[in-house]
Amino acid sequence: MTARVEFWFEFASTYSYAAAFAVEERARERGVRVVWRSFLLAPIFGAQGWRDSPFNIYPAKGAYMWRDLARVCARQGLPLKKPTVFPRSGLLAARIACRHGEASWCPEFVRRIYAANFQDDEDISSSEVVGRIVESLSLKSAEILADAQTQPGKDALRAQTEQAVKLGIFGAPTFAVDGEIFWGGDRLGEALDWAIGERKVAQL
Repeated sequence: MTARVEFWFEFASTYSYAAAFAVEERARERGVRVVWRSFLLAPIFGAQGWRDSPFNIYPAKGAYMWRDLARVCARQGLPLKKPTVFPRSGLLAARIACRHGEASWCPEFVRRIYAANFQDDEDISSSEVVGRIVESLSLKSAEILADAQTQPGKDALRAQTEQAVKLGIFGAPTFAVDGEIFWGGDRLGEALDWAIGERKVAQL
């Protein structure tokens, strides 16, 4: 059985942007398959009493994050433009990624949505922007967008978000391997180690 890691991401998540452009290459080098899992942070944050990103609620934390993300992106050779609106809703895109998580085009769709937000400062909550990105993958946007807005499309993302909560996920990106979770892009290496059987943990 091929080793696998689940990549749990949220389109509003800054560090998920960088992780989305790194996870496949690094996993491939270790012989690990990536499973793409979109979910929503808003319900998780709401359960903690937050109605906004913690990076907005706590200005010092937000200032640090943007500076740190700039360093992370520079190391990866990724462009970064701070969005004029933060966070932006990625609800529609998340529903699409959820419904088509196993499709061969899904990883590139995810990366192009992230690029639209964090490179081009586009409104990824707009169906026009999302539709254009779907079309850029030689797909029929009308069908895919319509499906995402059906009740089954909405329910699928809701169920996947509930699954994230059951796993104990509280932020993005998170990598999950056999129920073990690793939070943050800087934990990708550890998640891949775990996936290939290099599993070490101190006794508490």
